[in-house]
Amino acid sequence: MNSLAHPQLRFTPTVRDPEGPRELVVLGSTGSIGTQAIDVVLRNPDRFAVVALSAAGGRVELLAEQAVALGVHTVAVADEAAVPALRAALEARARGGALPRILAGPDAATEVAALECHSVLNGITGSIGLRPTLAALEAGRVLVLANKESLIVGGPLVKALAAPGQIVPVDSEHTAIFQALAGGSRAEVRKLVVTASGGPFRGRSREELAKVTPQDALAHPTWAMGPVITINSATLVNKGLEVIEAHLLYDVPFDRIEVVVHPQSVVHSMVEFTDGSTLAQASPPDMRMPISLGIGWPDRVADSAPACDWTKAATWEFFPLDNEAFPAVELAREVGTLGGTAPAVFNAANEECVAAFLEGRLAFTGIVDTVAKVVAEHGAPAAGTTLTVEDVLHAEDWARARARELAAG
Repeated sequence: MNSLAHPQLRFTPTVRDPEGPRELVVLGSTGSIGTQAIDVVLRNPDRFAVVALSAAGGRVELLAEQAVALGVHTVAVADEAAVPALRAALEARARGGALPRILAGPDAATEVAALECHSVLNGITGSIGLRPTLAALEAGRVLVLANKESLIVGGPLVKALAAPGQIVPVDSEHTAIFQALAGGSRAEVRKLVVTASGGPFRGRSREELAKVTPQDALAHPTWAMGPVITINSATLVNKGLEVIEAHLLYDVPFDRIEVVVHPQSVVHSMVEFTDGSTLAQASPPDMRMPISLGIGWPDRVADSAPACDWTKAATWEFFPLDNEAFPAVELAREVGTLGGTAPAVFNAANEECVAAFLEGRLAFTGIVDTVAKVVAEHGAPAAGTTLTVEDVLHAEDWARARARELAAG
């Protein structure tokens, strides 16, 4: 297996660890992944130092607070209009001290991703993380990947740049697989088992799902996430994306990647080996554990998150996935098999459909149904087609426009 994320292959970055703390760049610093990563860094100043941050620009007060607390030399925002407020917030907190350089615009995060450091944590949400992912890989950094969309929509582009072991995954499911794969040789792997919480609607029929509201869908039973990821978890689109991601990260065929529902979200995923043994990674649902492993790899960060309490009784349940009520995973397998720009179409159409659902313009079951229609219209890529970033962006634009048309219809 030619694995991008291989626990036994440790990539040596262009910039080696300095004598002091490991230098990091954090992309998407004001989001869920970014804020938890910074929490880990601030509690381990001897291990890590953040040199640059990027964010969309909607939370300038938080971004300024992070920048000053971490002492970064560069801050980037995608929204150029946010620069005056960001500068004012930095000045108010720096109290006459040196201010970080400010980069702004749609390419700012990409520029930051190529700065000199050991590792780049890509915590951006959505396919806009593709260019920063490519920039970090091309610059020879270790890519700590929470932005699954960049790998999914740009699979061949990412695989062409990434050396084995250069990507360390942060998704709880993929860090679990990453750790479990250390328990055997690549030739001994029979199956990857990706766990799913089942979201708030586990056990409901398709007919019942047609009546759920955005408020219902945003009430995830175990994870606190942003609205798009929470809805994706409810539809299981997120799990479909993770199946594609697992295929690309570990070079395992789709027919050897299984999804099982595990409501407690304690077993984050498993690897089944050819002798019948299955290795599982378990921990309470807390993203600081996979984040800390990602930025600290190959070493662990002590006390980054709580461990399981074995003094208390607990029950872990596992159920087969209901593909009739939740068809997103099977659709994702089809999309991943098609390859080319099909994953970009799947992801972009879903984002538009989620927005339509949250605004009350589309039924819950209409999300995946509409995505399936857009994917079918897009069709398979032409044989021998070489994927480019422009191809991905064009396919996304088309998919978004078509999904909006269908959702309005």
